[in-house]
Amino acid sequence: MKCASFFAGVGGIDLGFDQADFETIYANEKDSFAVETLKANFDFIVDHRDINDVQASEIPDFDIMLAGFPCQAFSVAGYRQGFDDQKGRGNLYFELERIFNEKKPAVIFLENVKNLVGHDQGNTFKTILESLQQHGYHVKYKVLNACEYGNISQNRERIYIVCFKSITAYERFNFPTAIPLQTSISDLLEEEHLIDKKYFYTAKTPFFNQLVDEIKDAKTLYQWRRQYVRANKSNVCPTLTANMGTGGHNVPLLNVQGHANTIRKLTPRECFNFQGFPKNFKLPEKTSNANLYKQAGNSVVVPVIARIALEIKKALAIKKTVVDDRQITLL
Repeated sequence: MKCASFFAGVGGIDLGFDQADFETIYANEKDSFAVETLKANFDFIVDHRDINDVQASEIPDFDIMLAGFPCQAFSVAGYRQGFDDQKGRGNLYFELERIFNEKKPAVIFLENVKNLVGHDQGNTFKTILESLQQHGYHVKYKVLNACEYGNISQNRERIYIVCFKSITAYERFNFPTAIPLQTSISDLLEEEHLIDKKYFYTAKTPFFNQLVDEIKDAKTLYQWRRQYVRANKSNVCPTLTANMGTGGHNVPLLNVQGHANTIRKLTPRECFNFQGFPKNFKLPEKTSNANLYKQAGNSVVVPVIARIALEIKKALAIKKTVVDDRQITLL
């Protein structure tokens, strides 16, 4: 079955569906830096236009719509303006509605921040559900945490919405069950001796002494919270954000060697690791670190997507054995 991807970012959702043996044939993404990363890793059509300018007739026919539509309007970390977002991000869902109304895909897969459910006392989410149902879709949704459903040591809760035209497929579909977390923080780190010095904090950092007092190891990831050091004692990475590259309190910090001069932040590659991207995923060399941090923070946890995609395959009664990059056979 063919997929079309909207607000594709760097293709995390596409990668998850690809691991479940679906094929993305078209992706729409406005951000030029994300487009470069898409083109470096995929060979499908990349439409680099504002979705408002894309006519449904210009999109190849597809069976599954994939969309991680902009979440800033609903995020706890953003302004939570929802459909009233001043930048128009909240209203972009209705551009998806315009397209799926005409293309009528068999399945729609949506991803967003968990706060979407409770935004505006539930009215925002109610509007989206009613829209999908009015167009003949049967909808299931669930909030899943990456560390519980993706075997990735990041505390990242997101809502996943799966919609079927077929009532039979809808009734067959179940979200994946929780699995043990076996991947540790250290499994996702690069080799320390290869880390560039620019990622290390020094005495020139205004709050360096407090970091030295608190950040002692790499089993825990820390954050500077303006006035104090916060340890993420659950031994998973805090939720990665799009503004990690700007510094401040959103940057996960660690200390592999336990010395005063070995405190550092995660590298862009490590942030992609904490989103479950495979090691062979290419990060364009000409793209700045700030943009790579943004791309990682805006993306999805690939193994969670892949597990949901496999359940969609089961619901559609597509019976193929799939082996993902972790060598796990799933039917």
